[in-house]
This record gives sequence, C-alpha cells and structure tokens, in this order.
Amino acid sequence: MKSTPFESFHKALGAKMVEFAGYNMPISYTGINDEHQAVRTNAGIFDVSHMGEFIVKGENALDLIQRVTTNDASKLTAGKAQYSALTNDEGGIVDDLIVYCMEPNKAYMLVVNASNIEKDWKWISRHNIHKAEMHNISEKTCLLAIQGPNATKIMQALTDIDILNLKYYTFEKGRFAGVDNVLISATGYTGAGGIEIYFEDKDDAAATIWNKIFEVGGPQGLKPIGLGARDTLRLEMGYCLYGNDIDDTTSPLEAGLGWITKFTKDFTARPILEKQKAEGAPRKLIGFEMIDKGIPRHDYEIKDFSGRPIGKVTSGTQSPSLGKAIGMGYVSAVFANLDTQVYIKVRDKLLLARVVKLPFS
Repeated sequence: MKSTPFESFHKALGAKMVEFAGYNMPISYTGINDEHQAVRTNAGIFDVSHMGEFIVKGENALDLIQRVTTNDASKLTAGKAQYSALTNDEGGIVDDLIVYCMEPNKAYMLVVNASNIEKDWKWISRHNIHKAEMHNISEKTCLLAIQGPNATKIMQALTDIDILNLKYYTFEKGRFAGVDNVLISATGYTGAGGIEIYFEDKDDAAATIWNKIFEVGGPQGLKPIGLGARDTLRLEMGYCLYGNDIDDTTSPLEAGLGWITKFTKDFTARPILEKQKAEGAPRKLIGFEMIDKGIPRHDYEIKDFSGRPIGKVTSGTQSPSLGKAIGMGYVSAVFANLDTQVYIKVRDKLLLARVVKLPFS
C-alpha cells in the first residue's frame, strides 16, 4: 500500500485506517456522524493526497483537453476551474475530473480520481496526437481539503491570499503557512464551503502545513475528517462518486451531468451523446428518500409496484444532517420523475421510497 505524507499524523490522532485506491487512508477518527457534523457546522480537514494531478501544457494543450473532456475548457481564464468528464468511445465515463486553467490555451492542471490515475493517463495519452506536453505530478503533489462554513475564516490567518472572498471554482497561487507556491482553490466536494490546497512536499512542507493548520485551527474546533464522512457529505449534496454512481458504463446524460456536456465542440463520443440527448436517455440517476424504515446500500435492487426490477442503488446512507435514509440509483427513465414512489429491496423486504430533488433537503 502507498502512503500519503500525512499517514503518521493520522495514526497519532487515532484514525481507523483502510486501503483505498491503493493508499492507506483514514476512514474515521471520532466517528462518521461526529466528523460529518463538524464539517457541516464548523470546519474539518481531509487528507486527499491520493488524488491524481496531471499537467498539460504547450501550444496544443487546449486542443487535447477539448477533445477528451465533455465541458468547454476554452471558456476558462487564468485562475478559473471547471468540473468535467472524460468519455470513452461508447459514451461512458472514463472519469470525472476538475480542469484548472493556469494559462489560457497553454497550461492546465487536471485533477482526477485516485483509482483512475493510470487509466486516465493512458486514455489522455492515447488521444495526444498533436504532442501536448504532459506531466503526471500525482506522486509528488499533496492535497488537503479544509471544508466547512468557518473553514476560510479559520485559515485566513495562514495566507495573504483573500480566501474569504475566493469565488467557487476559482483558485490562486501564493504563500500558505509559510510555504511558497501553494495553489489554493474553492472547488469543494462537501457543499459546506472551504478551500483545497495543493503543494509539493519538499523541505518538509507537508509537516509544516499540517502542524500550522492545527496550531491555528485546533483551538477553533477544526477536526480531522476521514473518508467515511467525506462520502456522507457528498451524498447529501447529490455529488457523484466514481465507481459507485458513475463509471465506464454510465453516460453523463444518464448521470444528470448534461450541464457539463457541451455539444459546441468535438469530443470523444459526441455523436453518441447527441443521439442520446435527442432520443432521451433510457435510464436516469435519481435521488430518493426512504418512506419505510430502512437504509439503502450500494447494489440493492430498485423495484416498481409489481415487484419488477427497474434499477439499482448506487449510493445510500442514513443522512447525519437530515436524520433520514437517502440514496441515489439508476432507474428506467419513466420512473425518474419527482415524487414517483418506488421500492428498495432491503434484505428480503420491499421498502417504500420516493424520488426527490437533489441536493437532498
């Protein structure tokens, strides 16, 4: 198993460690519900250094990104980022990612999922026919996410960058906790606000930054947060998790990601997705909340009133913030309308649920 530079800190804080995407990662410290509420009400820090980062630059950088991603990267100016997807030849999702624009047309950073680093690198390289310059900087890049309504207020003391007014999906580079060349962005995965910081672990930068964050944040209630609470937080927002809610067999249109699928440019599988848009996707990703008592889990069957299978649960949990059981899953499009009632098969019982709007409320 690989380790992030923060592994010893996690263990010292009593984290329960698990293997995730080939890395030894903290799943929880004081319990998922406690950590979840800390992020929703105050601030928490996640080690997400397992994520992948690629640099794409040169005269053909934008051309490559435009051909492999669904969103329109030509709209990005320096300091802006966008959520996007890589699609395969059949219209499925190779990965979802964030594209950071360092210099328009010339230099970009792609942030990809940890489990897909090698797959994404090969996929993008395969389409790099005009030889844009590519660098995989995943191994040397640290990534911490400080999330929550008070996160920027607490962290502002550590940087001269005005993070209190950093707009959603923008970023700046500067000094943080005494370390230079730190990229600070506002592209969080929790719906609670906050920042993410990218930096290279040289001259003991990882230890310096981690210790400074807790020196300033500890007295103000900032807590370390594991991957368990990261999952419940993102699910409450209706954010997709790769490998659960989206994968190589699901299209962006089925997944409700039509808003990042721009047909104003050519990209992989555009004709397939255009056809799907015109005809309507045969299935759709829905959010649902349980009416009967029970917790939906990944791969549970979704059925109609006659007991016929109409889909499967992709993510489910007992929501710590809302106090009710929620989930997402794919169903035949005819069952995807709001307030449609469906059954979730929990063990041997069919439990009633209804389709609701995302994010959950």
